[in-house]
Order: sequence, then C-alpha cells, then structure tokens
Amino acid sequence: MAAPSQVLAPRTTARFRPPRFGLGGSHLGDPGPDPGDETGHDTGDETAVATVDAAYQAGIRFFDTSPAYGDSERRLGLALQRRPRGEFLVSTKVVGADPEESVRASSERLGLAVDLVFAQDDAAYPVLDRLRRDGVIKALGAVSDDWRELDRQVRDVELDCVLLTAQYELLDQSARPLLDRCVARGVSAVVSGVLTPQVLHMETIQARRLSAVCERYGVSLPQAALAFPSRHSAVTSVLIAASSPAEIRADAALVRQPVPERLWKDPELLRLLS
Repeated sequence: MAAPSQVLAPRTTARFRPPRFGLGGSHLGDPGPDPGDETGHDTGDETAVATVDAAYQAGIRFFDTSPAYGDSERRLGLALQRRPRGEFLVSTKVVGADPEESVRASSERLGLAVDLVFAQDDAAYPVLDRLRRDGVIKALGAVSDDWRELDRQVRDVELDCVLLTAQYELLDQSARPLLDRCVARGVSAVVSGVLTPQVLHMETIQARRLSAVCERYGVSLPQAALAFPSRHSAVTSVLIAASSPAEIRADAALVRQPVPERLWKDPELLRLLS
C-alpha cells in the first residue's frame, strides 16, 4: 500500500518539490481535553505527539507549522526529534519584524533545522534569500489566502514555493491563474483548507450534487476533495490539518483510496466544477 507522501504527483518543472501530502500543524498547538490535569502532565502535548506519530506511521513526511500556532512548533519537534532527520521536511512561517530571528527561534522550539520558510511580508524575502544561499534553509516561500497576492509575489520574487490557504478546492477554483503562473515559473504550490465545512457537511446544493456524482463512482466527497488539487500540475502538495490520531488516520485512508480517472471526465461533474 503506497504511503500518502509517496503517491505519484503529476510531473512539473518545479525546482523544489515537497511531498504530495503533509500534516498542517495549526491544531497541534491546541490544548488537550484536560490540560494541566491532576497528574501534572500536559495532555495537549500527548495528543499532539500522538497525532504526528500517527501521520508518520501513515507515511506522511511533510510537516507544516508556525510560531502563531501556539505550542505547535515545540510539540512537532517532540514528535520528530526521534525520527531520522533525512526522512521528512519541516516548514514554518516568519512571524515578527526580524525574519532571521524568527527562523532561529522556530528552529530552537522545534529542536530541528527548518527546511522551508514561508513569509507574507516582502521585506522578509531578502533575508530569507540570504539564509537560503547560506544553506540555513533549503527553500523560501510565500503564504496567503489571497491568490492575487501570491501571484504578484511569484512574478516579483525568486520563490521556491507558495502556500495557498484558500481559493483552490472543489468548490472554489478561483486561484487557477496563480497556479498557471507557478507552472510557468517553476514554483511549487502547496494547498491547504481543501476539507471545508461545505465539503465535510455538504452545506450547499453544489456540494450535495457533487457528492451524488462522486458516489456513482464509489468516491466520497472528502476523498475527491483531497485528490482534486493535485490534478493541477503546479500543486505538489496538499496539507491536511488534524487534531487527533484518529482524524489523520481517517484522512490518510481517504488518500490511499484511488479516485477513478473517469470521475474527473464525468460531464455533470465538469459542469458543477465550472
């Protein structure tokens, strides 16, 4: 059975290619169900480490975090420091006015070198470019929920990667022009936020109609949502956020289930997606 990170992604000319699926660490900083309980241990730490361990056991080798995610970096480090460093990729974000200090502090919290650093502020890129040239980091990227902003940065900055946190999933493909530019510039695109409430709970008429089409091919709507972004050749990776081992195992199981190619050619599906 193929591991989620090793399932083949479409060929592109991207210079830097993160694994196809990754664990988004936004929930790893959340407190556990009983933080600081009577035994004195942090159940938030336990849950987060168990979630990362479950992702690793499921084959995921890309882990994204941020100083803005509470204890996420420290907890991710606790889980990954026991793993062979050459087996996985870690990304984080710049927070604050000093990009170099932000990267240094993130590495200290993780107890690990950071591979990929995302920034939002144009002023951070010259510093990150120097860190990339010096070998402190392997790659630099831009992150936003606005595809137009990322499109500008891909055009103006020598990026390795972009992280788009919205606007490219089954029910919203407005970021396609950005992805087309990424292909032209050899920039990898990482997409998150594909398991939206509309997809998970079928809150819209369009979602319910898409689900009905998918079911004819033995595919659930969340399964299709996880598979859809990588159909664009710019998208090298999809991040999956999870707050428990059970959640990441369930998502990894969806990733492993093949989506028939004929689903994507179904006339009704194409009409709904357009």
